[in-house]
Amino acid sequence: MMLGVRGKLFLASLAAIAFSVVVADLYLARTLDRELTESVRDDLTIRAELIAGEARAEGRALRPDPAWDGWADERGRTSRARVTVIAADGTVVGDSEVPPVDLPRLENHAHRPEIARARADGRGWATRYSTTVGHRMMYVAIAVAAADTGAGGTIRLAVPLTTVDDAVNRLHWLLAFASLLALGAAVAFSAVAASWAARGVRRVTATARKMAGGDLAARTHAGGRDEADELGRVIDGLAEGLSRSMAELRDERDLLQGVLQGMREGVLLLDRDARIVLVNPALRESLLLDADVVGKLLLEGIRHAGLRDLIDAARKSGEPASGEIESAGLKPRRLLVHVSTLPTDSGGLLAVFVDVTDLRRLETIRRDFVANVSHELRTPVAAVRSAGETLRGALERDPAAAARFVEIIERNAERLQRLIEDLLDLSRIESQTYRPDLVSLDLGTVARHVLGLFRERAEARNLALALDLPADLPHVRADRRALEQVLTNLVDNAVKYCPPATSVTVRAALDGDKVRIDVADTGSGIEARHLARLFERFYRVDAGRSRELGGTGLGLSIVKHLVEAMGGSVSVESAPGRGTTFRCVLPRG
Repeated sequence: MMLGVRGKLFLASLAAIAFSVVVADLYLARTLDRELTESVRDDLTIRAELIAGEARAEGRALRPDPAWDGWADERGRTSRARVTVIAADGTVVGDSEVPPVDLPRLENHAHRPEIARARADGRGWATRYSTTVGHRMMYVAIAVAAADTGAGGTIRLAVPLTTVDDAVNRLHWLLAFASLLALGAAVAFSAVAASWAARGVRRVTATARKMAGGDLAARTHAGGRDEADELGRVIDGLAEGLSRSMAELRDERDLLQGVLQGMREGVLLLDRDARIVLVNPALRESLLLDADVVGKLLLEGIRHAGLRDLIDAARKSGEPASGEIESAGLKPRRLLVHVSTLPTDSGGLLAVFVDVTDLRRLETIRRDFVANVSHELRTPVAAVRSAGETLRGALERDPAAAARFVEIIERNAERLQRLIEDLLDLSRIESQTYRPDLVSLDLGTVARHVLGLFRERAEARNLALALDLPADLPHVRADRRALEQVLTNLVDNAVKYCPPATSVTVRAALDGDKVRIDVADTGSGIEARHLARLFERFYRVDAGRSRELGGTGLGLSIVKHLVEAMGGSVSVESAPGRGTTFRCVLPRG
């Protein structure tokens, strides 16, 4: 946590006061305790000498005797101290504060420090906590030698040091009170001193804080001559220069951001450590990148081996590198990437991504279209040429055979015509200028008209045509010509490929705000492996049979494009031996 001038002055004052209080407390408490303890000891020594003199005057040996306990009780009352009579072997023979019956249970006092010293020097003293009386005690012992028997001992006096402890505690409280007073004075002093010393600093700091928050128009307007005013003038000069630089950078940033936002090409900028510095929206959309990709390593943000190889090649050679990569995911894309080093000492790389997915798709479609059309045209053209050459020689020799070859020419010419018409329809539907004329139509009227076109062919092949529409079926929103073409292609396929004694049914039902139209047959069905490709151009389940029956392979592709152009969708359900159902879903009218 940052501290201001006031806080620092306060802490300095507090530290000085705390140090002074601790030193004073340690010194004064010890000194007072020592002085008072010595005074108590001197007083107690005088009393002990007097009582020891009385013990000597008794002329009796200091041995276990009930008289000594009574003698100690009497001397304790007169001396206002605890008097203990101790024999030469350390046995307590009398104590003014211990009943006679408890004397034998007292421990031997021979090793008490004051007793040991008294035996050696004639007198001894000690200070310690007494477990008998429960507080600190001063002990003074005087050696006594009996003149008549020579059996001496020790007289010990003890007084509690409660007065000394109370005096030291009062000293602690006085020092604590003085510390609080000093602390209050320190707070007041630091506040006044900080306010006086930091006026200019606060002004400069407030202005600098505004500048740091983005307000580069703030100024200190310092006019004095002290260090704070000089600092304020320097900050004002820096703010002026920074404002100009920021304005220029902002203009350049907005220009660059506008260019990157508007580019359809993806842009990727890497630093010398292969960390991502910049990614424009076009590249984020193409590669489905996260928003937090900036700052990550390339391998963390964009995991693509082909892109890594291009970048490594450009970094190692120092020359631009180009190549195409493919991105997987929900939107597979094919991107042309151009990687070059930046013309600076930063060691960065710039990669530009051009989306060539549609271009490559169109190239593939064009190649497939040319190959498929060439393949479809080759058979009827070869048949017409062969029949024409044979017809030239058979006109005179075999008129019956000539008629057969004329029939072949007519059938293949008709097939060529259907193929050309389907190609023209598909081209018209796929063109950007095609707009279906969507109106509200009665599905029953259109379906009955279409089924009527195939009634004769169906009866010739022993097929049953049926129309199953509910009475309350709403109208559909569709283009009449497009809807007729959709139903015509679907019914035509069903009639063409269903075996005899089967049925073809056109039915419909309301599905929410859509109308579901099914063209179902009870034919042989289609294997599951073909279903996903049925709506592709020139795709046939049985190519030989389709050509034999005159199919072009474009009918279902035309159905798909027409239904989608009218805002609907198309699907197929089938299984071998269970028939086939083509389903179109269109908006209700």
